[in-house]
Formats: sequence, C-alpha cells, structure tokens
Amino acid sequence: YPSGNLAVIVVQEKKELICIVQEDTPNNAKIQAVFKSNGRSTCYYPNGALWINMTIQGGQYLDRAGNRVRRWTWPNSIMSLGPHVPLSPIFISLNRHVGVRILGQDKITVSFLAMGQQAKFNVGTKVQVGGIGRLPPPARLGKDELLLLAFRVRILRLFDRLRGCLNFPSNEQWEKMQPPAYVITQTLKILQLCTTSDISDELRSSVRAIVNA
Repeated sequence: YPSGNLAVIVVQEKKELICIVQEDTPNNAKIQAVFKSNGRSTCYYPNGALWINMTIQGGQYLDRAGNRVRRWTWPNSIMSLGPHVPLSPIFISLNRHVGVRILGQDKITVSFLAMGQQAKFNVGTKVQVGGIGRLPPPARLGKDELLLLAFRVRILRLFDRLRGCLNFPSNEQWEKMQPPAYVITQTLKILQLCTTSDISDELRSSVRAIVNA
C-alpha cells in the first residue's frame, strides 16, 4: 500500500499456490481474501463477515448480515442435486486499493491500484476433465436446505397434478399418470441424500413424508 503496509502476498505451500490480501494496517492486519490454486477461495467484508465463498463446484455471495444473495455452479462441476446455475459477473472492492473481478472459474482477478500504478493477479483455476473423478464430495446439506429441497419437489409434484387435472378432467385418467422424469429424478436424489447424510431419524422421516405425500 502507499502507506508501506503489505497488501498482497503470494506463497507456495507444497504444490499449492495461495494469494492473500491483507487490510491496510501496520499491525495485526486482518485477512480480507484468500485464493487457493485448488479452487477454494474466500473474501471477507471489512468487519470480518463472509462475503464470497468459492469451491471447485461453485460459489456463493452473501450480504453483511450473512444472508445468501446469490449462488452459482461452475460449468464443469458435478452437482448431486439441482440444475446448473450460471455465474453473473461479480466486481467487488475489498478496500480503496484492491478489487476482485470474478468472470469464471479460471477468470478470477485481484487488481491492486495505487499511485497511478496497477498490478493484476490471476487467481482463477480450472478443474481438468481427467480430474473430475477425484473431486471432493459436496458439502453436506443442513436441515433447512434439505427441507427446502423436499418442499420444492413437493411443489413440483403438485404443479404436475394440477396440469393433469386441467388436461384430463377425468379423475380416472390423471390418477394413473406418472410424474415427469425430472420430478422422479429429483425425488430419488433427495431420498438418497436422506440415506447418506448424517441427519436425525426425525428429520429423515419428515423429508420422506414431504416428498412422498
């Protein structure tokens, strides 16, 4: 920084590169962002609250209160549930000298501007196709997320039944119709999550009851 305080550090830990952005403070400087070559990166608000969190599957953007503003998945990620959610370009300023631009998994840039001079660090990464089989498992879903997914499938099933009522007024016809393939797939995935996730039996029963109602 113009003050002489260290702004950006790039270090190597074994085979991994790490880029760290610090605040403009001489002593006990807080970390404002960490970008790792393995695809895991985090940005923080000045008050220390989580701002952006990224993994090799995707990322999420939160407000200062901790509420999720948006969520996205990278095009080459393998998600166990839900559709692909594309990234909308993100531009944030960590402080008056350092900004972050996120355009894609391999297009993440840390820009430092001070005293008419600029430095850019490409901190993006790209998971190769050959390494997809070695991706770590997605983070476990919590109680609220499992219930939301269950209610989402329930609503999809209800909408399908409503379309059946409108298209086939006779009860005997639409009662025999099977839900669309995508609804059945989502149902099976949630039931599988209930089996593999470390959740209580009560929550597991609740999710199954919602989905199969």
